[in-house]
Amino acid sequence: MPSEGLLTNLAAMRTELEKSINHIQTKSAVNWDEYFMLQAIMASFKSKDPATKVGCVFVDENNHQITFGYNGFVAGIDETKLPWGKERTLPLEQQKYGYVVHAEANAILHSNHKLSGATCYVTLFPCHECAKLLASSKIKEIVYLQDKHAGTESNRISRRIFDLTGVKYRQLSLGEHVLDSLIAHFTDAFYRE
Repeated sequence: MPSEGLLTNLAAMRTELEKSINHIQTKSAVNWDEYFMLQAIMASFKSKDPATKVGCVFVDENNHQITFGYNGFVAGIDETKLPWGKERTLPLEQQKYGYVVHAEANAILHSNHKLSGATCYVTLFPCHECAKLLASSKIKEIVYLQDKHAGTESNRISRRIFDLTGVKYRQLSLGEHVLDSLIAHFTDAFYRE
């Protein structure tokens, strides 16, 4: 039979352990929006575009990832034969815009599942061409990180398409705790003794 002192020490250790676990859970936990936006950011890292890296993730109503995409040239093309330039004064055939498939379009094209009712997490608010594809796919909601083209004609058309088709959209701001969690995670993973 364990001594009373040992039981007291074990109880104290358990209390401290529970405090540590609760601290870790509350300090490092991200919500689903943050989690999937981080996935979209990770998808954007696959883009070879030197100027604009966009990623997206489609998620069903049960928070299961359906598909993902990133902006890049049409699959199968030798990328060394195409321009990454974005100088709008040049002919379209000398700009990336004539050849790049946007992240949302890539995700839709490569999905093996219906996207009806899904949520799209995307790092940049969709252009009007992607808005047409997204609305036609019957997605429920767009959650975006940046909107650097706010106020442009394409942006206004996107919003109009979403408003007329009932697709909700909202901007997500990643809180400081997300960055703190990432730093803590990577610090722990790379600098263990």
